[in-house]
Amino acid sequence: MPPSSSPAPAAGDQPCCTEFAQLSRRSVLGGGLALGAATVIGSSVVTASPAAAASASSILVVLSLRGAADGLSLVVPHADPTYYSARPRIAIPSDALLRKDATFGLHPELSGLTGLWDAGELAVVHGTGLPARNRSHFAAMEEVEDANPGSDVREGWLNRLLGTLPGQSPLQGFNLSEGVVPTSLYGRQPVMSAGEVDRVQFSGAQGDDARRRVASLHKMWDGQRGPLGRAMRTTFGAVSSFGPAERAADNTASYPGTDLGKSLAEVARIIRGDVGVGVVTVDQGDWDHHSGLGTLEWGAMRLQARELAGAIAAFFDDLGAQRSKVTLVAFSEFGRRVKENASWGLDHGYGNVMFLAGAGVRGGQYYGTMPRLDGGEDADVPVTTDYRSVLSEIVTTRFGVSRARVFPGFQPESVGVMRGA
Repeated sequence: MPPSSSPAPAAGDQPCCTEFAQLSRRSVLGGGLALGAATVIGSSVVTASPAAAASASSILVVLSLRGAADGLSLVVPHADPTYYSARPRIAIPSDALLRKDATFGLHPELSGLTGLWDAGELAVVHGTGLPARNRSHFAAMEEVEDANPGSDVREGWLNRLLGTLPGQSPLQGFNLSEGVVPTSLYGRQPVMSAGEVDRVQFSGAQGDDARRRVASLHKMWDGQRGPLGRAMRTTFGAVSSFGPAERAADNTASYPGTDLGKSLAEVARIIRGDVGVGVVTVDQGDWDHHSGLGTLEWGAMRLQARELAGAIAAFFDDLGAQRSKVTLVAFSEFGRRVKENASWGLDHGYGNVMFLAGAGVRGGQYYGTMPRLDGGEDADVPVTTDYRSVLSEIVTTRFGVSRARVFPGFQPESVGVMRGA
């Protein structure tokens, strides 16, 4: 709780704004084919069966920090006195920070990430964000994940990336959630979505009736022509190819007992199953800290940061032989204001941080520039690096694809966070 001498957030205050609360796991489904608790989603379907899905040479995990995380708390610009004057109650003391350089340091609750940092497998890019301010959660999420300003085609950057990969199986793009894909995965290429590995199955295809149920579905659809018949055959192939992931060990017990820990345990299981997945999306919510962000002694930020670090560290430890293939990037739709508000929190802002970990990352250092902060009432963290410049380096170095195919019309600037960029 806040110190007794300081005003606590009012009983009716919520840590998120009304807009973010109404989003509630964004309903942005395309066409879906029911697979029990799993879904194959796409605005078009492919005719080739994915039954012989090839092992992916590179795997990208995109972790979305939903609700606009405060980058200045996660990665503190300790050399700027404005940070401390603008946040007299919630600033993180410089002597508590981890892995400090002359400018930045990590929140102490990110200690779980220091092993990756010290191994040169974790990097931070500060001052990243959209090319123009957008303080609406929903609109900013759409803009970040579409990543093609001015286009009237609703197609996400990850779906465009999938379109450049060989095979184009639904297994190449996987959303770890209960059937709702983010905008980044929405588009022409079919993708899969499920909340748990063990729930990728046909409805009613369990127990003694499983074989008869599946045989009946094949009899009904195998001879059907047209888009729906092709879609069902694609679905059959995707589900039958998912068996190795189901047989992979479930190591959830080695993760923090949090939603993100459970989700990343499922992601690791899919990757270790080696079923051909190339892109996986997963969310960590509740970063909308208008009130109660708190200090090192209490509040939401310390808990969120601890969950984030612990889950990511456990995830990389769990990847086994697949670890050398996996790159993870974590970022939010926008950041927070420089100045704290009266409710021990922060209002919607602009610039933020991106975390990159794993294969190909030139880690153990901070990237991006941070001009002197403005501590005024409506002052924002400036964006000095377009977030697409960071993502461009990932897709070109890890997947060897054309940046122009994934981010049409965008001319990136060099960040240098990925090896070979």
